[in-house]
Amino acid sequence: MLGIENFMTFMVTALLFIMTPGIDTVFVLNKSIGQGRKSGIVSAMGINTGVLTHTFFSAIGLTVLIAKSAIAFMVIKYIGAAYLIYIGVKKYRDTSVLFADNCVSEVKNSSKTDFWSGFFTNSLNPKVALFFLAFFPQFITPSKLKDPVPFVVLGITFAIIGVVWYVVLTLFASTFSTKIKGRPNSGILLNKISGFVFVLMGLQIAFG
Repeated sequence: MLGIENFMTFMVTALLFIMTPGIDTVFVLNKSIGQGRKSGIVSAMGINTGVLTHTFFSAIGLTVLIAKSAIAFMVIKYIGAAYLIYIGVKKYRDTSVLFADNCVSEVKNSSKTDFWSGFFTNSLNPKVALFFLAFFPQFITPSKLKDPVPFVVLGITFAIIGVVWYVVLTLFASTFSTKIKGRPNSGILLNKISGFVFVLMGLQIAFG
C-alpha cells in the first residue's frame, strides 16, 4: 500500500514510542495540570504539527542533509536546547498564581502561545528528526525509499496517533487542575518543578 510494509506493526510500534515519557509528554502534562484541558489539547496539536514538519523534511531529504552536516545538526541541537532552557527558566521564575480571577482572560488568550510552544519544542529537537530518519524506512518498500509519499503517510499516521494519545493523557491529567485551583500555592510549586525539568531536558539535549 503506497510503498508501505507492515502498516499495523508500524502503528503499534509508533504508539509505544509515543507513550514512552519524554519531552513532549512532560510538556503536555505541564500544560494540562497547570492550565487545564484546553491548554493541554492545544499544546498536543502544536507538538504533532511539529511531527508533520519533521515528516516534510524527511520526505524531501533535508533531514538526511542535516544528519550528514555536523554544523547544521549542532546548530539545530543547541537552538532546541536553548529554547527548552528558556521555557524552564521562565516557568521557574513565574510566581503568578494559576487560575487566579485576574488571569482568566490571559488563560483564554494563551491558545496561540500553547500551540507554538508545543510546535517549537518538537520541531527544534533534532533527535526527533533522526528518529524518523531511522524509524520510517523500516516500514517502506526499498524501491520506494526516495518517494516522499510513504514518508508523508507514515508521518501523518504518527501525528494522528500522537494527538489521540496526548488528548487521552490531557483528559486524565487535567483533573488535577481542579485541585490546584483550591490550592493556589501548589501552582507556584508546579511552576518550579516543571521549570527545573525543562532546564534539565534542555541540558540533556545540549550535552547528550
